[in-house]
Amino acid sequence: MTFRLGLTGSIGMGKSTVAGFFREEGIDVWDADAAVHRMYAPGGQAVAAISSLCPQAIEGSGVSRETLKREIARHPDLLSRIEQVVHPLVASDRQVFLTNSQADIVVFDIPLLFEKGTESEMDATLVVTAPADLQRTRVLSRPGMTEQAFHLVLARQMPDAEKRRRATHIVETLALDQTHAYIRALIFYIRAHHA
Repeated sequence: MTFRLGLTGSIGMGKSTVAGFFREEGIDVWDADAAVHRMYAPGGQAVAAISSLCPQAIEGSGVSRETLKREIARHPDLLSRIEQVVHPLVASDRQVFLTNSQADIVVFDIPLLFEKGTESEMDATLVVTAPADLQRTRVLSRPGMTEQAFHLVLARQMPDAEKRRRATHIVETLALDQTHAYIRALIFYIRAHHA
């Protein structure tokens, strides 16, 4: 039976880096954000549904994420309506990935793992964390990121302390070599205890 590890962490904590370390170790990783990108691309599964909810966000037979963000900012109720149609598609994509995997361990990279209750589908969870000042520095160094946008993202995410409290495993991303060593040790631990 495949061991399902849910990977999460707030913005700027290093979750993408950790997901990359799992891939380097030969672990299959499913990425929720990548799944949404596929669904919003021309011909993607979510395009028709988004078109009916927010036609102005359709550009070139795909969804313009920038236009969608602007419309959500103007009409806050739009986000919940979009989530009602997109989240089931994402869950289905995740299940197809799991069904097709022959791996002993798979990682599900899900930014809102706890917020959406998806941790109940996992065998264990891993929260990626870093000190708040380092998180802020990382996020504000991203192109186009503002203090206001950073706080809007944080407002949608569960506080880091609560994520750590709920996690099965926690990794801090201060030094890349130490973080990678932790991931190798965690893979070894899972295989030793859940084979």
